[in-house]
Amino acid sequence: MKIICKKSDLQKSISIVSKAVSSKTTMPILETILINASAAEIHFTANDMELGIDTIVEGTIQEKGMVALDAKLFSEIVRKLPENDVIITSDTNNSTQITCEKAKFSIMGQSGEDFPYLPYVEKDYQITISQFTLKEVIRQTIFSIAANDSNKIMTGELFDINGSEMRVVSLDGHRISIRKILLKSEYEPKKVIVPGKTLTEISKILTGGTEDIVDIYFTNNHILFEFETTVVVSRLIEGNYFRVDQMLTNDYETKVTINKKEFLDCIDRATLMVKEGDKRPIILNIAEDVMELKISSQIGSMDELIDIELEGKNIKIGFNPKLLIDALRVIDDEKIDIYYMNPKAPCFIRDEEQSYIYLILPVNFIDND
Repeated sequence: MKIICKKSDLQKSISIVSKAVSSKTTMPILETILINASAAEIHFTANDMELGIDTIVEGTIQEKGMVALDAKLFSEIVRKLPENDVIITSDTNNSTQITCEKAKFSIMGQSGEDFPYLPYVEKDYQITISQFTLKEVIRQTIFSIAANDSNKIMTGELFDINGSEMRVVSLDGHRISIRKILLKSEYEPKKVIVPGKTLTEISKILTGGTEDIVDIYFTNNHILFEFETTVVVSRLIEGNYFRVDQMLTNDYETKVTINKKEFLDCIDRATLMVKEGDKRPIILNIAEDVMELKISSQIGSMDELIDIELEGKNIKIGFNPKLLIDALRVIDDEKIDIYYMNPKAPCFIRDEEQSYIYLILPVNFIDND
């Protein structure tokens, strides 16, 4: 094999596929990037058996062939080369030379034949959305998936398609995040659970353009994202998602309309009084047209008032401040509506169309007043 590519094109492609290189494996081939120049285009592929990424690299093929190179080493070599054309050659023993100007590296590759190819995904069920929309939906929900594997389903997000609506849901036992988007066509109902890791990596690759589209294909076991010159295939999480609709309600005793930025800044200031790992609640005392926010710890205390519009009863309720901050940071509205039932029930932050819903469980606190 012999290919010639610009360093910048190599770096971009390595950066894309590296997200699917396995970091913990007993199979050395999964720690490689496959360079496949055996047909008309140069493809870089990585596959950790859960997530696989393939991207087309700009360049010239002078001799066809393929080789699998250690991803970390290949990435470091390319990163430190001069900004110029890079020539990559490999022989039948997979001995590989990487040359750029006066720099020449010789490394051993592995046989491309041993590389596990990406699973074939039937393209029977497809939806199309903009890169901007997909990136935004991920940003506005990914923070509330569970961090550990004690419940595998909580580490993924539900993609629930029904007619012309797609709902994306994540939860971790303390909160639920829901984003609804309208699709341009009508689709048969479909529910799949997509791993959070896949969505995080997809989000990093997407350029986020409103005119740039993503085609998403679903099967029972896999999801495939296709955009520009890149294909991402991921295994789905098996099982039935939680019955989220049973946890939602439109009933409320108290409705607060508040400036989002003021509320967020205030909670952010309050967290200065809390050391990391210290689970001190922020207490919201809502009465008339004022919300009082209080927090106290061994470091000190903080008390602040914010003007609000109140509908319904007064209420005093406590929350983990981090959960409020996470939700508020991803909402783009200037003013938000927050709905409360009682101090023991979750609050709901949602817009009128319910294009976003954030459910947050309260925490118990000792009332010293």
